[in-house]
Amino acid sequence: MTHLRIEDVSTAQVPAMSLEVGAGECVGLSGPSGVGKSLFLRSVADLDPHTGQIWLDGQEQQTMPATEWRARVALLAAESGWWAERVGEHFTAMDNGMLQALGFNEDCMGWTVERLSSGEKQRLALLRLLSMQPEVLLLDEPTANLDPESVNKVEALIARYQEQHGAAAIWVSHDMAQIKRVAGRHYLLTPQGLARDSGPEEMQP
Repeated sequence: MTHLRIEDVSTAQVPAMSLEVGAGECVGLSGPSGVGKSLFLRSVADLDPHTGQIWLDGQEQQTMPATEWRARVALLAAESGWWAERVGEHFTAMDNGMLQALGFNEDCMGWTVERLSSGEKQRLALLRLLSMQPEVLLLDEPTANLDPESVNKVEALIARYQEQHGAAAIWVSHDMAQIKRVAGRHYLLTPQGLARDSGPEEMQP
């Protein structure tokens, strides 16, 4: 079962931060725009240079090929990237159950990326990430462009994926009500680093 440990990870723009996330656990992360939440996730995904150490199930990040780390510790960026003409060209495998869970069917694999709305891109980017079966989900505002019904579907699908795969997750959101729903712990990122929210309404793991 997946365990992620982050120790004194920092960049030129982000202060040193330490955090542990257990198997199946979701940790919420919030903070003002520009404070470095996305940069922190990119460091954990080994996409940006950083100091400090990160372990996945006891194996240190720098001892693992970057491509393998990024497949196992997968980042869902706030703005998804699309490099081919059609949706299906971005998938190597797909679970029809997950497609249906987010309101799609197999036909969407033949759609052109150009025809997708921002919300469709966001949901399909999540499906693309989950189809790779990562062990850690780094979720950068995964529901920011979605209507309430789609938000519910995304939250339910991620929870189900975590339960089935024992995946750890760090979920960035500005929506405190959402963080209360999805996360067992909540941290606020400030210019000084991570601060644990231990308010009475916080769900304890």
